[in-house]
Parts: sequence; C-alpha cells; structure tokens
Amino acid sequence: MPERPRPRIDLQAVFGLASGDWDWRLGIRAAVAMGVAFAVAAALVEPAAGVVAALGSFTVLYERSTPYARRAVTLSWVAVGFVVCVAIGSLSASLSPWLGALAIGGVAGLATWVCQSLRVDKPAAFMFILVCAIATIMPGGVAALPTHVGLAALGAGVGWVTSMSGALVGSRQPEFDAVSHAFREIAELMRAVGTTRFDHAQHEASVAVAEAWRVMLLAQTRGYRDTPAAARLRALLRWVSDIHLSLTDLALARHEPMPDEVAAFCEQLATAVARPQLAPAGEDLDALRHGLRPRTAQARVYSALSRAAQVAGREEHDAQGPGLHLHDRRYPPVWDALRSGLRTDNLIRPTALRMAITVAAAGVVGLALDLERFYWISLTAATVLQGGNVVLTANRSTQRSLGTIVGVFIAVGILAQHPPLWAVIAIAAVAHGLAQATMPRNFLYASILLTPMALILAYTAQPYPVAELAQDRVVDTVLGAVVGVAGALLLWRSASAARLPQVIDEVVQQARTTVAAVLDPEEPISPRRAYQLRRDLRGALLSLRGVYESAIGDVPRARGTQPLWPVVIATQRVGYLALAMLAQSDPPPASYITRQRVDLAFAELASALRERRSPRLGALPRLTDYPRLQMELRALAQSMRTAVAEDEHTAALERQRREQQEQRRAREEPDADL
Repeated sequence: MPERPRPRIDLQAVFGLASGDWDWRLGIRAAVAMGVAFAVAAALVEPAAGVVAALGSFTVLYERSTPYARRAVTLSWVAVGFVVCVAIGSLSASLSPWLGALAIGGVAGLATWVCQSLRVDKPAAFMFILVCAIATIMPGGVAALPTHVGLAALGAGVGWVTSMSGALVGSRQPEFDAVSHAFREIAELMRAVGTTRFDHAQHEASVAVAEAWRVMLLAQTRGYRDTPAAARLRALLRWVSDIHLSLTDLALARHEPMPDEVAAFCEQLATAVARPQLAPAGEDLDALRHGLRPRTAQARVYSALSRAAQVAGREEHDAQGPGLHLHDRRYPPVWDALRSGLRTDNLIRPTALRMAITVAAAGVVGLALDLERFYWISLTAATVLQGGNVVLTANRSTQRSLGTIVGVFIAVGILAQHPPLWAVIAIAAVAHGLAQATMPRNFLYASILLTPMALILAYTAQPYPVAELAQDRVVDTVLGAVVGVAGALLLWRSASAARLPQVIDEVVQQARTTVAAVLDPEEPISPRRAYQLRRDLRGALLSLRGVYESAIGDVPRARGTQPLWPVVIATQRVGYLALAMLAQSDPPPASYITRQRVDLAFAELASALRERRSPRLGALPRLTDYPRLQMELRALAQSMRTAVAEDEHTAALERQRREQQEQRRAREEPDADL
C-alpha cells in the first residue's frame, strides 16, 4: 500500500522547496512584458499610467503550454477579461469604496467559476482579482475610465506579443514539450514498478498523458492536421498512451523493479520527440525481449516501446495511417463546461462562492476598520484561498504573511532611495520575473519578490509616505490572511469530503462500462468508442485523486476521509486495469455468464459505496485472460469492508464520548442545585 498523502502545517511545508523545475522561461517573458508595457505607457502618458499597462501585461502568464494557434485566441479573451476587470474596478471605486470592495468579491467569484470550469491553468482567477483590485485606486474617477481601459489594452497587447514570440523560433514547441513530458513521466513510472511509489507515479503519468492529449487536440488546425509531421506526433501520442496502460498489467503482477535500460530507453524517446536523429533503435531491447511469450504484459510493453522508437526516428509519418485520428472536438463546448461548473455535485460552485464571499468580506472588514487600502486585504484573502483546502490555506497564509514582512523591508529600502523612473520600471519587472520563476517551488520566496513589485506599483500609482505604506501593507496582509483562513474554515469546508464517495462511485461505474464493452464479443469496440471510454475513465480517475487530496486537508473532517485511502488506491487500480484492457489490440472476449457475473460484482460494489455498507461480493468468475482484474475487485471489496468497520468504530467511540459528556453533565446539575 503506498503512503497516504499527509498535508501538514509545518516548517517543511512553509520553507521547503517543492519538486520540479524553476520556470525561467516564464520568468523572462513576464519581466519583458511588464518592463515594456510599463515603460511605453509611462513615456506616452505618465508614470501612474504605466501601472495600468503593467497590469494588462499579466496576460503573458496564461496558456504558456498551449499550442500557439489556440494561444493566440485564448490570450485575446484573457486580455478582454483584464480590460473588463480594470473597467469594473475603476468604475465601482469611483462611485463608492464599499461598492469597490463588493466588486472585487464579485470578480473573484466569477473569475474562479469561469477559470475552473474551463480548466484555465495557474494563475487562473488570481490575476483577474489583482487587476480589478489595483484598478480601484487609480485616480481620475469616471472621466479617466476610457484612458484606463486603453492602457490596460495596451499592456495586454504587449503580453500577447511576448507570449506569442516563441512561435518565431519553435512553432510546434508546445506539442513537442507535451508529448516529451509524457514519455519522461512514463520513464519515472517504469522506475517505480515494484516499489510503493508506483500508484503515485501512475497518477503523475496519467496527468502528463492527459495533458498531451489536450495539447495535441488543440494543435489540429486546418492545414496542419493532415501533414506528415502532425501524423508523427499523433502516432507518438498513441504509443505513449498505450505504453502507459500496458504498464499497469505488468506492474501489478511484478514485485521487482524493471531493468534500468527500459526507463533509459523511454528517456531517449522523450528526447527524440523534437529531435528524431536521437531516437533509440528498437533492437536495443532485443536482449530483454528474448525468451518472453508474445502476449505477456512485459512483451507488450517492450513491443510498444520498439514501435514507438521506429516512429520517433522518422521526421514524418503516413497521415492516413490507422489509429491516427483523434476522435474528439478540438474546442470543447464552452457553455456546457460553464453549466457543469454550476451543478450541485460539482466542487467548482462552492469554491467560487467561498472565494466571492471571503474576498468581499475582507474588503468590507477593511473599510469598516477605516483602512485606506482595503484592496490589499481582499488580495491577501484571495491569495491564501488558492491553497484549496484548510491545511494548504493555512500554509499559504503563513507563507504570504512572512513573505510580505520580508518583502516590505526590501521595498522600503528601495523606495527610500527615491530611484528614477527607469530604475523603478527595471526593479518591478525583474522582481515580477523572478517571482514567477520561483512560484512553482515555494510561494514564500515568491511572496518576498512579489511584495516589492506590488508596493512599487502602488507607490507609482498613488504616491504616499513610504513608512506608512509599508506599515499598512503588513497590517493589511496579516488581516487578509486571517480572513482567508476563516473563510476556508467556515464556508463549505466539507465539500470535498462529501464529494469523495460520489467520485469513487463514478470511477467504479466508468470501469464497469469499459470492462463490459471489452468483454462483449458481439459488438466490437470502434476506435471512436474506445477513445471515448478511455477519455471518460481517465478523467474520472484524475478527478478521484484530486478530490481525495483536497478532502484530506479539510481538517477536522479529514479524520473521516483517511480510512478511504485504501479504497481510493484499490479503485484507482481497478480503473487503470480497465484502461489497460482497452490498450490491447485484440482483447479476448468472455462468455455471457462471465460478463453477467462481472457486471453484478461491479453493481454490488457501486451499491455498497452509495449505501455506505460492506459489499456482499459473491464468487467471481475466473478471468483467465484478465487475472489481475479479479484480484483487484476482491481487494476493492476488502478495502471497503475495512473502511466501513473503521467508520463504525469511530462512530461508536463518538457515541461513547457523547454519552460520557451527558452523564457528567447530569451529575453536575444536581451538584449545582445543592
């Protein structure tokens, strides 16, 4: 059993570095976009105008892994969103500060709903909130609104051009990066075979493969999708997906690590995605394949790797080859996604409402306390709520507060020197770029860099005594952090925990549908149907892990979530085994009686999940061609029995505790009368 995720409030979480790379590419783009937008607007109008343009340049932070054709369109909509946020912030604050505070909260909720429904990557809703908040302090009132909107559009245009500039040197680099990253995650998955890290690596690999599918779908533009180069990437995507799923069968039956040569071979495939001349030769695996029966899981993995190497070694591929069509819409229906985010069984709705209420309340509290820069309180509350659950919110609140205190001293030291305008622009741009490069590793160190940038922008937009500005910043940050944590504790804290059993049930039902389709000999699975089954089941599996990791950090409700970890792992394994059945080119069918008994087993598991009881699983049929499925179904049933028993034990202890309290209270009441 892999180790359960353990989100904690501790020094390692606050000060330690997360795994991953420093995002220097994004940092450079962010610095260039802000510096250019700030300088141009300041030169054309005034220094305060440069602040509004700098806000618009935050467009560069979005869609950084999306194909350039799609990025051009999406960034245009992001730019429109920034311009609208500037208009809302400027107009509302010019009418009333109270209206400005409520407007920031409204933008926070609306942006959270839209960004999460459309799966907009980080920074997601936060930059829209930031733009609206800072726009509330821009001078000029309603009369200056057209100027502010124009300056925001100028900055957004600079951000758009900066983000799209990469197309000049590597127009297909996002697609190369996505498929290459999927191969590298598969290599890590191979290294995890036979260890307790496998289930975690399985999830990470599935995330990378799903992202590669998304990017490749968006890349299929008219005129490109029929080219041999596009066909080559689609073929590599197919192979990396099949290798990933074939590893499931192999890993669950294997207790020792795979040879190091296999993972190294997969790493070479990752490099060859963009440079075909570096592709490994399929013959390099002949020694490992020697003596293996062709239909074994290990032989299938080696065969898939060898065929992927053949594709990777060519710069082009037959555009009309079999299995190269991506059976999905390039642009998923936007309105369907937005409506889905409003469903009662979706976590997006409570998340958006929590964000809107907390951010608006933070601003109102600031105004009620007669704090001039109430928007800083709102921004801090929005920042800490980005954590997602109580534990992560508390850690983020600590990081934000400490980072702000340190950053304020840096900002005071800079502003006390009264630097010239060109130095102000350069310092703000460099701090912004370094913060974006640091953000993936640790939010504390990013906050240390973001605070001087924010104070410099605020001082430029509305000059104020530096010492008072720094003091206000610290007070507002601490107050905003407290309000943000309170919002996480009080508003829909148990939403993820309540949603978790439903998500487990969804995975079981999707696996049930997939297994039934594979075992049915009367209705062969078409390529389109196979893709839809694979997409839906993989999406349910990714959602399962995300919801559990969110629920486990929602203390104290997490106590009832912890026993479900074995159920989550067993469900994940059943789901990936069902996906592995789809990866076979000609999966063996089963008899009608066998199919019926397997379906009844899935139905009983799903029913037990909904009714919160132990499953009554009868004798399962012997699945000669899929032995691991039978074993994992039994493991899932056993984990559910254990979880129910632990839940009943916990409930019994709680009842006993309450009875003892009532008895103690009953004894104290007569004593009080005496």
